[in-house]
Amino acid sequence: QVQLVESGGGSVQPGGSLKLSCASTRMKYCMGWFRQAPGKAREAVAAIVGDGPKRYIDSVKGRFTVSKDNAKNTLYLQMNSLKPEDTGMYYCAAAGGFCSGGWWYESEYNYWGQGTQVTVSS
Repeated sequence: QVQLVESGGGSVQPGGSLKLSCASTRMKYCMGWFRQAPGKAREAVAAIVGDGPKRYIDSVKGRFTVSKDNAKNTLYLQMNSLKPEDTGMYYCAAAGGFCSGGWWYESEYNYWGQGTQVTVSS
């Protein structure tokens, strides 16, 4: 069993930055970040799959950076140049397998955190 606890959310103005953290009881091969805006479906944002290149959705490329610290059992999401459309609940997720079906699919992930709210507004 893996337990995930997110932190670091908050309210910022457009153009601002936030760094989310996800403390895990143990690190998994495939771990990612998802978000859900009000009235919308949850969507993948970024993931680390093994030692391969980090994965991002197009709308956050160049602005968000996913990273991990295995010694601290923590996954991070550095978010820069935030936009109002980045507003939502952000969830950390860990897969029981290798995300071989696609890192962006919720069904690949077995463990979820409770979420941390990010609000971008002027």
